[in-house]
Amino acid sequence: MSIIRASNLTFTYAGAPRSSVEDVSLEVSPGEFVVLTGPSGCGKTTVCRCLNGLIPNFYSGDFTGELVVDGMNVKEHTTAELSSHVGLVFQNPENQLFSLSIERDVAFGPENLGLSREETRRRVDWALEVTGITDLKDRPPYELSGGQQQRAAIAAVLAMQPKIIVLDEPTSFLDPKSALEILKVISDLNKKLGITIILVEHRLDLASKHANRVIVMDSGKIVLDGTPKQVYGEQARLIGIGVPRVITLFNLLQKGGLEFSQTPTTVEEAAQELRKMLSR
Repeated sequence: MSIIRASNLTFTYAGAPRSSVEDVSLEVSPGEFVVLTGPSGCGKTTVCRCLNGLIPNFYSGDFTGELVVDGMNVKEHTTAELSSHVGLVFQNPENQLFSLSIERDVAFGPENLGLSREETRRRVDWALEVTGITDLKDRPPYELSGGQQQRAAIAAVLAMQPKIIVLDEPTSFLDPKSALEILKVISDLNKKLGITIILVEHRLDLASKHANRVIVMDSGKIVLDGTPKQVYGEQARLIGIGVPRVITLFNLLQKGGLEFSQTPTTVEEAAQELRKMLSR
């Protein structure tokens, strides 16, 4: 059973000379953690906009094929209807936070769903606690660091209790430490709550350890799809993709004559392989 199913999905923005997404077909199972990557302009953001109904409900253009998200055909439901099923976290959290306090931002979604005061309170407290920002609830967004703002944006989406969270390059404005912290929060949502994650990301060194699937796009099409090890094993085809440096290192070591039982995708796996080699 798939929670996301796209069949021959193609979308061309109004006035654009060519399609941004072309003939995309894929299925995502509940609870998967998928990293979606590819060179700039390959169609990643367009896919994100399709998943939560911004396309075709907000962005006009030519939409063909079929996209079903949590049993809902995006062409037959509004963005508001889809918001309880799939949440979108923007690249820049400042575009998502607009109230005078973080607590008000997190409450905005549940209030607009028409939930009771008690249920809204419960969801807000829960989302703040899960993302680790309860102590920041009375602070205005502009006083927070980039990492804190991104946690607040995730909390605002989480309060809607969606089954799917789509994140469009959430670490692009963050330093490495803050990026690691945000990816840990996202990973915990996936592992502990079973939320399906679609993460658009260029920092594959940081994201790969959490993902069980990597999808690579180029020129609006899916060109690679598989586990991190399967996809990164196709390094010659990953032009314009920031392949994790540990993979590049081990490929060079193997070309130099060293043998390993596997090509690692994370620093932890690399350390394990090196220990094995040195103990021989």
